[in-house]
Amino acid sequence: MQILEGEKVTKYFGGLAAVSNVDFHVDKGEVFGLIGPNGAGKTTLFNLISGAFVPKSGEIKFKGKKISGLKPHRICRMGMARTFQDVKIFGNMPAVDNVLLGSLFGTPTGMSSAAAAKEATELLDFVGLSVPRETPAGGLTLVDQKRVGVARALATKADMLLLDETMAGLTPTETAEAMELVTRIRDRGVTVFMIEHVMKAIMGVCDRIMVLHHGEKIADGTPKEIANSKKVIEVYLGE
Repeated sequence: MQILEGEKVTKYFGGLAAVSNVDFHVDKGEVFGLIGPNGAGKTTLFNLISGAFVPKSGEIKFKGKKISGLKPHRICRMGMARTFQDVKIFGNMPAVDNVLLGSLFGTPTGMSSAAAAKEATELLDFVGLSVPRETPAGGLTLVDQKRVGVARALATKADMLLLDETMAGLTPTETAEAMELVTRIRDRGVTVFMIEHVMKAIMGVCDRIMVLHHGEKIADGTPKEIANSKKVIEVYLGE
């Protein structure tokens, strides 16, 4: 069953096609990867899916309903949440309060403050935050800031999570922990759509991968198929 579908999705900035006639789908319960060179249109596609941008043409559906053109908060309350390539947290607020915001404002019906606080604590444990939850988020390490971002996204009761380069800048040990976290998120019943440049990670956790180049889709397949694609090797992976 497809949880997310895109048909001929196109976005221009001036005369440049950042995303051009891209068809894609994500099946419910899978981990779907998106790779490509810098400037390929990966984050632009995420922005189109999550409602930050409106497509020039084409259509995006989530759970069978058209979402292209909807505001981000409406898409979020339908069950889709995202993280960002550049961590976007409230640095002067404790980590637990950052996650609390997702529970209070990102869900369709809202929660009581007590229930939201309990869930925020549980989610920070789930993502592996090992420092006091009352620590201001801006004082956390990069990896812990990313964990807070993931926990906040999960707090919205997301059925689908968009992860934008969650593993960028992490050590090999931290990357391995992040890969394990992605698997555990999927095991919770959350579909994952992830952008990543760390090839070990993307090849190790994804069921399928799509490749963009200059805004166009050039490949879509299993990790093995992508790793053996002559076109993908030529434009991105290298020999």
